[in-house]
Amino acid sequence: MTSKHTDIYKNVILAYDRIRGYVRRTPVEKSLSLSAATGAEVYLKCENWQHTGSFKFRGASNTVLSLNDTAKKQGIITASTGNHGAAVALAGAAAGIVPTVFVPHDCSPAKLKNMELLGANIERIEGDAYAAEKAAIAAAKARGIDYISPYNDMRVMAGQGTIAVELIEDVPELDAVFVAVGGGGLIVGIAGYLETAAPNVEIVGCWPENAAAMHECIKAGEVIEVPEQPTLSDGTAGGVEPGSITFEPCYDLIAHHVLVSEDEIISAMTFLGANDRMMVEGAAGVAVAAFLQVADDYKGKKVAIVLCGRNIALDKYISIVG
Repeated sequence: MTSKHTDIYKNVILAYDRIRGYVRRTPVEKSLSLSAATGAEVYLKCENWQHTGSFKFRGASNTVLSLNDTAKKQGIITASTGNHGAAVALAGAAAGIVPTVFVPHDCSPAKLKNMELLGANIERIEGDAYAAEKAAIAAAKARGIDYISPYNDMRVMAGQGTIAVELIEDVPELDAVFVAVGGGGLIVGIAGYLETAAPNVEIVGCWPENAAAMHECIKAGEVIEVPEQPTLSDGTAGGVEPGSITFEPCYDLIAHHVLVSEDEIISAMTFLGANDRMMVEGAAGVAVAAFLQVADDYKGKKVAIVLCGRNIALDKYISIVG
């Protein structure tokens, strides 16, 4: 089989070599509770235990380590609902860079505090995550410095894709992987690597019903503006940039689409906390909820779920899981 997106595969390999001394190789834990409840053999890729509490540190590290000396001196700008900004701040600190992070008005206070503690300069924008991205891009152009997209950047995608390198080493003969989708950087990195390295693995894209921008773009066959409603999965919220490099591979590589309700996200987060003793944020809950929704299709199969992050305020988490 000839892989269409070999450029992603090659860049993931380069990223893995570049960042392996900086990022944490996160464990893959077999979930006895999910396995028993569904009849599948379920493995959790624990990016909730990555530095800064999410997978975003992989892409941020690969990008910052790729910058030349001039770019490092000029500084960097990004946009984030929290996890990407924190990752860029920590990766930047190692290189002596203080990034400026544009955030939406409804950015999680816990995530905002985390970014500030890691040394980021914060600029609040009236509007949603997509508005923050547009403002950050405009500011970077005006100031003549690097903009690091949360997803629309091959360096970022390739860094996120290093998850797949570890995953198939730890779980050979994997049948499917469930991944929450926002702008597409995470799922494209994973899927682009697996298309060459393990082409029989099904890629399942998971969205909250309230914020399924990339899903709607794929349905439309082009990048469109998609209105979104509030969701617990703030880490995947926001639209897709026109011309995004993630759109085509998402269109090509995502085998199945699963949309979940806010109640299903809450149930999944509660299940994981009660049975696997893991506190995760809404975006990770989306992937678990999506698997539970279609679990009958995977009985007797090996399934991996990417737990993409843990960054949720304790009081909010307690109010959700009771």
